[in-house]
Amino acid sequence: MKENQNIEFKCNWRDEYLKWICGYANAEGGILYIGKDDAGRITGLSDSKKLLEDIPNKVRDILGIIVDVNLHSESVGEYLEIVVDSYPYPVSYKGQYHYRSGSTKQELKGAALDRFLLKKQGKHWDGVPVPYVTVAELEKHMIDSFRKRALTSKRLFSEVLNESDKLLLEKLHLFEGEYLKRAAVLFFHPDPEKYVTGAYIKIGFFKSNSDLLYQDEIHGNLTSQVENTIDLLTTKYLRALISYDGIQRVETFPIPEDAIREVLLNAVVHKDYASSIPIQISVYEDKIMFWNPGVLPDGWTVETLIEKHASQPFNPDVANAFFRFGMIEAWGRGIERIMGSCKVAKVDVPEFRQEKTGLWVEFSFSHEKLSKNKSTTQKTTQKTTQKKIVDLIKNNPKITRKELANVLGISSNGVKYHLKKLKNAKIIQHVGSVRAGHWEVLNNK
Repeated sequence: MKENQNIEFKCNWRDEYLKWICGYANAEGGILYIGKDDAGRITGLSDSKKLLEDIPNKVRDILGIIVDVNLHSESVGEYLEIVVDSYPYPVSYKGQYHYRSGSTKQELKGAALDRFLLKKQGKHWDGVPVPYVTVAELEKHMIDSFRKRALTSKRLFSEVLNESDKLLLEKLHLFEGEYLKRAAVLFFHPDPEKYVTGAYIKIGFFKSNSDLLYQDEIHGNLTSQVENTIDLLTTKYLRALISYDGIQRVETFPIPEDAIREVLLNAVVHKDYASSIPIQISVYEDKIMFWNPGVLPDGWTVETLIEKHASQPFNPDVANAFFRFGMIEAWGRGIERIMGSCKVAKVDVPEFRQEKTGLWVEFSFSHEKLSKNKSTTQKTTQKTTQKKIVDLIKNNPKITRKELANVLGISSNGVKYHLKKLKNAKIIQHVGSVRAGHWEVLNNK
């Protein structure tokens, strides 16, 4: 037997080990052995009978819980086994809250303590009510916009959307009793930072890790933050590759816009708003890094996150509002969509890194590689379009440019561009007048 998340060895009893018992009770439970060294070897106890009586009493009087204390005797000596169950309510040691995480004991403070206490009550941070904020203070145009988008996405029935603002928010579970929840403030209030410090997004362009060239802050409700951040990234921060399909200008960004949107939505939904720290985006010439002050579920690693594609949202009421709004498809598929968008665009999938204070998502890219991929893709697309034109001409030699445009789903000028390419390559030719003539295929290859 070795020490692990649920097992700890101590040679002798000290009253400070009540903190370890507190940590077990607040986590998944565990066993504390008294009279064994770190390797699990029995060292023996000289006062086992006294401890057998004292420890249960101290645990009951100081922690307010009951534990099983068992005495074991072997030829090399005696030891105690203290079995601690996981408790459904918070257990404190003299006003301190301890928690067993991995093989260490931590004292919970600040935002971590808030999360712990809410979790023990079966609540989430965004589900906590905000006193004295009224529906009249929310942005009316955002609620109306929500109605339109939710109707289009068919995420809510029309009769629900026709309700008053207050009843609509109640149907969205954004009320706790008579008060609006924090999620409603984040989603619909014009200035959520009045109630939630750090509820904004920060973007910076860096020449190097220590050389910031320029930056922006995006404030307002969460929906506006996501849309305005995407707009800033694609117009100011990310350099697009310019190409042409016929005469049509095409902009290709080093990261698919769908992937950017999914990362942002995941960051907003999973952010630990109790941290009072904004979401931060760092843009470089060859990479973009998203940092989100949030935590993974207990026992999860980055590998688990990627394998399962995504965890349940840290802020489910915010996630539900985005889902009804039509901005996210479903819980648990965000990572999958990010990876899929990158594979379709033939760019590298991002790297995920978990730190103590948050999660990093980093996209690396090369404009040279992007240009090469785009050139190859564009040539393939043009060849496919031109082959379709040749096949259509074979089936109908008198087909017009307008008819070709309708079938192919491209502009008339685009068709003109491809016809010119095919004629110059001596693959097709037009015989007779523009109106009465017809097409001939000269080269089937």
